[in-house]
Amino acid sequence: MLSVSSALLLFWAILVVSFTVLWYLGERRGNAAIVDVAWSWGLGLCVVGLALILPGELARRLLLAALLGFWGLRLGWHIFVRLRREDGEEGRYRYLREHWGERAFFMFWVFFQVQAFSIILLAAPIAVLMAWSPGALGLWDFLGAVWIAGALAGEAIADRQLSVWKADSENRGKTCRRGLWAWSRHPNYFFEWCHWLGYPIIGIPLLLAGHLGAWAFLWLGPVVMLWLLLRMTGIPYTEKQALRSRGEDYARYQREVSAFVPLPPKRK
Repeated sequence: MLSVSSALLLFWAILVVSFTVLWYLGERRGNAAIVDVAWSWGLGLCVVGLALILPGELARRLLLAALLGFWGLRLGWHIFVRLRREDGEEGRYRYLREHWGERAFFMFWVFFQVQAFSIILLAAPIAVLMAWSPGALGLWDFLGAVWIAGALAGEAIADRQLSVWKADSENRGKTCRRGLWAWSRHPNYFFEWCHWLGYPIIGIPLLLAGHLGAWAFLWLGPVVMLWLLLRMTGIPYTEKQALRSRGEDYARYQREVSAFVPLPPKRK
């Protein structure tokens, strides 16, 4: 069994090499969107690998591996299917390619490595929870798992609603306002963030056992994910691309519908 720090360093080294290879393949094909699939599956596989080499309660390690493994498999597959349907590189990556110009080749390598490091940032609190959490499975594990299952269901519903909308050719160039998308401009991102709140719930026995620092560290996942969604690769680039492609229709959507947390839409 490896220590948490040694295990994370090992997987970071693997991710650096893997994402460099994927970056090169993406540049050869002129499509960087492969990083989205790799990020989802990479994080899921990383947590499954950690469950195999870290100490701690076996049942909890398996529970966490199952939750994150399923999350990564579903999200990665959803993105993979979406990319197969799209013609050419996704709009936000085309924008970055144009924005970086001659530096794009190197800057996309940096971008891929940032994604690889974000996997380690998100996996680190899960590794701590695996290695340090005391005792057998109990109430908090059940409550956390139920919370996570609900969040994953919400994210899957939002993804499905958008996919159905896009599949209808009559909706091309229009903004989806169906189902959850009538209450939030990014309900999939909201439920994605909610998913990460489930791990501090599972870790409450750490708090009850007096390991305040270890339990506080579990909040790294929700904080990092919120930062990624609100400030980095989530909402900012997605909305810039939506404004470029849908113009005033999306600008009106921005005025009327909450950006993140589902809320009743504003009406004139």
